[in-house]
Amino acid sequence: MAKITKEQLIESLKEMTLLEINDLVKGIETEFGVSAAAPVAAVAGPAVAVAAPTSVTATLVEAGAQKIAIIKLYREYTNLGLMEAKTNVEKGNVVIKDGIKPEEANDIKKKFEEAGAKVKVE
Repeated sequence: MAKITKEQLIESLKEMTLLEINDLVKGIETEFGVSAAAPVAAVAGPAVAVAAPTSVTATLVEAGAQKIAIIKLYREYTNLGLMEAKTNVEKGNVVIKDGIKPEEANDIKKKFEEAGAKVKVE
């Protein structure tokens, strides 16, 4: 992919509608995990620690060599049928479980990685 310059990007933005630019901003926020919202000014006083997320998602990135074991594990967490689970595992980059506590997500990640899969927790 050829790298584009800042000027080229600005020129392409000039040709876009506001709806297209809005979709672009949302896509960038999703892809890079950022927000386009204006930062809030910090209140004078002691620094506030950022709270850890209370709800995360465990995602199967890659099944690895032991696909049968991964399909069995995936079925345990998703309650899907064999064919649908097999299709999802082979496709990769699928959610195992969403809206769970970080501790549970880390347990899931550990089980899948022990079986040879790659899992990300976000």
